[in-house]
Amino acid sequence: MPHSAPTHHWRFFRAGGFDQVKLETGADLMSLEQLDQKLWVALACPIASVAFDPKTTALIDSDHDGRIRAPELIAAVKWAGGLLKNPDLLIKGGDSVPLAAINDATPEGAAILAAAKHVLAQLGRPASETVSLADAADAGALFANTLFNGDGVILPESAGEPATKAVIQDIAACMGAVPDRSGKPGIDQAKVDAFFAECAAFDAWWKTAEKDAAVILPLGEKTSAAAAAMKAVRTKVDDYFGRCRLAAFDSRAAAVLHRKEEDYAAIVSRDISINVSELAGFPLALAAAGRPLPLAGAVNPAYAAALGALREEAVKPLLGDTLELTEAGWAAVQARLAPFEAWQAAPAGAAAGKLGLARVRQWLAGSARRDVEALLARDKACERQAGAIAGVEKLIRHVRDLHLLCINFVNFKNLYAGDTPALFQAGVLYLDQRSCHLCLTVDDAARHSVMAGLAGAFLAYADCTRKGTGEKLSIVAIFSQGDDENVMVGRNGIFYDRQGRDYDATITKILPNPISLREAFWSPYKKVVRLIEEQVSKRASAGEAAAQASSAQGVQNAAPPKPKFDPSVVALISVAAGSLAVAFTTFLAYLEKIAAWQLPLYLLGIMLLVSGPSVLLAFIKLRRRNLGPILDANGWAINTSARINVPFGTRLTDIAQLPPGSTIDIHDYYAEKLAVWPKVLALALLLAWLFLIVWDVGILYSLTKDWKWGPLGKPPAAQEEEKDKAKPSSWQPTNTTR
Repeated sequence: MPHSAPTHHWRFFRAGGFDQVKLETGADLMSLEQLDQKLWVALACPIASVAFDPKTTALIDSDHDGRIRAPELIAAVKWAGGLLKNPDLLIKGGDSVPLAAINDATPEGAAILAAAKHVLAQLGRPASETVSLADAADAGALFANTLFNGDGVILPESAGEPATKAVIQDIAACMGAVPDRSGKPGIDQAKVDAFFAECAAFDAWWKTAEKDAAVILPLGEKTSAAAAAMKAVRTKVDDYFGRCRLAAFDSRAAAVLHRKEEDYAAIVSRDISINVSELAGFPLALAAAGRPLPLAGAVNPAYAAALGALREEAVKPLLGDTLELTEAGWAAVQARLAPFEAWQAAPAGAAAGKLGLARVRQWLAGSARRDVEALLARDKACERQAGAIAGVEKLIRHVRDLHLLCINFVNFKNLYAGDTPALFQAGVLYLDQRSCHLCLTVDDAARHSVMAGLAGAFLAYADCTRKGTGEKLSIVAIFSQGDDENVMVGRNGIFYDRQGRDYDATITKILPNPISLREAFWSPYKKVVRLIEEQVSKRASAGEAAAQASSAQGVQNAAPPKPKFDPSVVALISVAAGSLAVAFTTFLAYLEKIAAWQLPLYLLGIMLLVSGPSVLLAFIKLRRRNLGPILDANGWAINTSARINVPFGTRLTDIAQLPPGSTIDIHDYYAEKLAVWPKVLALALLLAWLFLIVWDVGILYSLTKDWKWGPLGKPPAAQEEEKDKAKPSSWQPTNTTR
């Protein structure tokens, strides 16, 4: 993003191989907008993965997307700094703000200062000169529990009149409740508007029916009951008259219109309950050509009550008092109730309709809406006071937390200084006599490792569990000292979170990379030893299996005849022995040209040739270790290469060391009994090597040349002669006499 010419003088410090801005004064923070964001360490971070007060992060996260971005941090700093007479208070921090430090030259600052004084007065300390976060929280809680607290929500108890209280309860019951600051259920303006809109729609819907009552409501208020009774048996009544028409069409159909005796036998074979589930598939009555439907008496017992309701609610009011219903009468009943069913199928205002038409018209006709909105207006009048009290708490939180967030966002001072854990550090993992301080929480180790693998660091993922509480979390830890010989999947350790709570930790996944140069030096030899061990183990296993198979076969079959001796074997052995002898002789001839004391140096050179590439590769990788991909995998937007070089890595992982001033009893009761001769032999070889050096280079000769029995060792001249002899002789012409 473009920037105007900076007017602030910035200072930087170097850590992790890159320059980081110093944020040591309020002016530094207030000028963050001028700092080129290419110089920021991070540009965004997820709220969930930082050990930061969630209430403060919610205040800074203005768009509520779960991430804090650079513009949001700048806006928070400018807001808080603008409300202070001296923004250096943001650097000082603390959970309280002196009243004299609040800038009342702006309208917002004056309102917050007045609110702070009001808070102290409410708490009985009007003479106090400092307001704390606890004061603001207590006052906010007291204010939230008042009936009118400026949140735009009123409670039933906010109403003084029973009728107003009743309409508030009806609104909440029909449209749902909204919690106010205290957490109690209430209603807001949106709920009021929606409720009365539903009431108006419901009333208009009923007025449509009342306008054409003779058609839509042929039975008045009882029309609804009649339609319900008709609907309950419509399918079965239609089925009955359909069977009657079939019998009229062909008399032979009468024999199959009714259930067989076996169907009744299945019912009477057990206790008869005469419920719908047993007789649901049976006809309402015995059908015959032109026979009306009996509404009582010889009817299906499962539907006797429903037919009785149909007679009382619909047939009797519409057709007169009769115990039978003809097909024409049934059609007449349906025709009379069809307009009501059509009207009922397109309802309006159903949410308020459950109160009933009388209740709805009561709220529409009276002053219920005006009374409720008057209470909302009264609550709205307290909004400014509520905002001011919330502003006091917000200012104190920003004073306490903003600088801490900046030195873990704009720069990584906490990480590199080491005196305080960075916000993304989850705790410390203890495993294999090491403590890993750079541990981060992860949600999905498989997904995280894809990006984190680019960091070039040795990473171990672990699942952590607290057995007592069942709490679980997953972490990734960086091992940056020691070696990886005993770090493997399945190993157990202990993880301590930032609150000091301990978890059982089990390694589930490893991303191997070099840990130290010492490990890299010995790694080729360890690999050779492992390879030899694996091959020996395989050969031993194969030999054992072959021996067992041979033994089993020998039990079953007769032993095969012993093979005859093959003379060619002797020839092969002779050739091999000769080749080895020639090679050994050549090697000895080469050794004759080397001084004895130089042999250990040659051996050391060979070791360097073997280990050199591994050490060089490890050195390059260790210098390229980068924290960025690990944090990026956690949702951060890291803006630089946060290197983890060797010196920094040694601080991130501590190796077990004895405390200063400790004493050690070196006597080990269970130590293996070691022979003395290897130590004596090693000492003798060392002394011999030193003796050969002083003998061969002339040191011993120089020290003993004045002895009366003669000097010891080779003189320097002898060394030069040996060098000359070693040089190839050049051709010289033969002198001839003329």
